[in-house]
Amino acid sequence: MVKMAAKRDYYEVLGVGRDASSAQIAEAYRKLAMKHHPDRNPGDESAVEKFKEAAEAFEVLNHEEKRARYDRYGHAGLEGGAPQFHDVSDIFEAFSDIFGGGMFGDLFGAQRGRRRVRRGADIRCELTLDLLEAARGTTKTVQFQRHVACEQCHGSGAKPGTQPETCRYCGGRGQVVQSSGIFSVQTTCPSCRGAGKVIRDPCPSCRGSGYVVKPVKRDVPIPAGVDNNTRLRIPGEGEPSPDGGPAGDCYCFVTVKEHSLFHRDGRDLICQIPIAYAQAALGAAIEVPTLDGRQELEIPAGTQSGEVFRLRGRGMPDARQGGVGDLLVQVFIEVPKKLSAEHQRVLRDLAQVEEIHVSPERKSFFDKIKEYFQAG
Repeated sequence: MVKMAAKRDYYEVLGVGRDASSAQIAEAYRKLAMKHHPDRNPGDESAVEKFKEAAEAFEVLNHEEKRARYDRYGHAGLEGGAPQFHDVSDIFEAFSDIFGGGMFGDLFGAQRGRRRVRRGADIRCELTLDLLEAARGTTKTVQFQRHVACEQCHGSGAKPGTQPETCRYCGGRGQVVQSSGIFSVQTTCPSCRGAGKVIRDPCPSCRGSGYVVKPVKRDVPIPAGVDNNTRLRIPGEGEPSPDGGPAGDCYCFVTVKEHSLFHRDGRDLICQIPIAYAQAALGAAIEVPTLDGRQELEIPAGTQSGEVFRLRGRGMPDARQGGVGDLLVQVFIEVPKKLSAEHQRVLRDLAQVEEIHVSPERKSFFDKIKEYFQAG
């Protein structure tokens, strides 16, 4: 990096007389900037310093008030307010209108000097599915609200027949550079709030915003296997960008309603089915519901209440990892609350048999109870 012993005279830097017009100063700066531009002198640190020096001189002499103070008091007249460009990018930001197609056209990385556009905000909507829709996948229509361009002013924000004006404070850049001592800070223009334009006569329909809120309907493809809180992205359907950038996205959050027969556990389904004591004791073939219809399930003799039988591949699809879960059929023995006379007679006969033929499990349990009370 080249060290300079003293700050050179700004007119000397640009090679113009002290009576030079604004056009002559701009033309002189254009020639120097093209000559010392970093893209034309890759790796040349002295060219970078001369590029910064020319930009500093132009920033002062191109500003009517700063030039008047400099003409009267020299560098001291700027009172620490002289521009300080510590990096080439500072220059591109400060003179974005020049490097973005004004003085230099499309030469030398003009894109670097243009104001950065912002992406529109994301929005969300809600979608409710039943279990069968979540299992098989479907297409649903969702409705949400977002801002769209005002039809009266076509998004300009200005009253029909008028146009937004270029902000005089920042010259349409949307940014202003404030210098203090050795620091140079770029901030959003307080007059136009970064828009680069101001609206003197706002559109009555949108009150100058350029946008109005309207409901929007879109068809959303739902993949098989979605679950609660699954987030589906609808690209480009969010809020519009405030300065011509890409629109945001709409995120659709899924809720799957509870089913009357099936309880979901990840990609598995659980179905609880009541069976009679005789079916559990003797064994039976029962019909169980699945997402695809009925299926026969063999209950072996001696089935206990709460026992679970697995039907593989009868659960939910896995939207992330692929594959299909299982259906877990849990049986429980139903005890009737009301009995017919014949039912009571049969059960009493059964009770007498059970008193004589005690099962090993019951006998072991009763022995443990007897030992417990004897010990006490």
